[in-house]
Parts: sequence; C-alpha cells; structure tokens
Amino acid sequence: MTTNWQRKRNRLPAENYVGANAYLVTLAADDRVRRFTDAALVQLCTEKLIASAKVEAMELLAYVFMPDHLHVLLLGSEVSNLPRFMKRFKQETGFEFKRRTGQVLWQKGYHDHILRREENLSDVARYIAANPVRAGLVAGWAEYAYSGGTSLDGARDGDLKVAATSGMATSGGMATSGMAPP
Repeated sequence: MTTNWQRKRNRLPAENYVGANAYLVTLAADDRVRRFTDAALVQLCTEKLIASAKVEAMELLAYVFMPDHLHVLLLGSEVSNLPRFMKRFKQETGFEFKRRTGQVLWQKGYHDHILRREENLSDVARYIAANPVRAGLVAGWAEYAYSGGTSLDGARDGDLKVAATSGMATSGGMATSGMAPP
C-alpha cells in the first residue's frame, strides 16, 4: 500500500502578505553554513536588502545578519508584497553569491510572521537587535556591525524605539513601549 505524502502548506493565503502589515522574517544560509562572517558578503546583502525594500515600498525597520542566518523586521505600505520582496532579495543575493563562489547562499524558503496589532514593534526590533548579544558575539547590541534598519540606526547611542504609522501596537504614532537597548 502506497501512501502519497504531501508536505503541509506553511504559508497563509497570498492576500495576507500584501499591504500595510509588519513582518518578522528569518532566512537561513544553505546548510546553515556560517557565511555572514564575511564583511564583503554582508555588505552586498545589506545593499540588496535596502534596495529590495525600496522597490517594494517597505520600511526596513531592523535587520541583523547572524553568522548563519538573517532576521528582518519590515513594515509594508498599501502596495507592498512580501513574497515579491523575498523573491527579489534572495534571487539577487543568491545569483551574485553563486557567480562569485559557485555555491548556494540561501536555504529554500524562509520563516515569516505577520505581526498582530497587539505585538509591539519596539519589542520585536529589540529582539532582533539582541540576537548577537544572546549568541555571545558582542556585549551590547550597538557593538554589532552587521545590523541596521531605521529603528536601529538612529538608536546606537539612545533608546530603541520604533515609530510606526500603521497603528501596529502604537499610541499616537509612537510605539507604546520605549525600549532601552538590550
């Protein structure tokens, strides 16, 4: 007796990924190889990440390149499309990496989480920023060179706060929780 096994669909319907939503996305390097210790590769990926966000009308709130994966916090606009953003970013970085090295950069797919209204953007940005600290790579989040985004870049010497116009867990346009750096 043969059973046809089918992989469980791990994505919501496509319409959930279009519009003014906030997303936490995690991408892993192929075979979890520690590729993002190379400053030139991180620079290339950062440039493509920023460019992809601009093209897809998404605000890049926070990102951190860990040695073998990437966390990204994005805030979409009415015309944003997360799958299109991810395809553009992974395709452009993967193509350039393969051209240079002959190797695959990314694992297939990615993990995404659409933030709910009650989830606080500052908390999520702080979680992302604290990854290198939790991994023992640096003592303080602001010391880590492979991170950035609109909520982190201006906060290296101050509070980590996320201004959001989407109404996501905000009060008067400011995130309800003014977080100090982790």
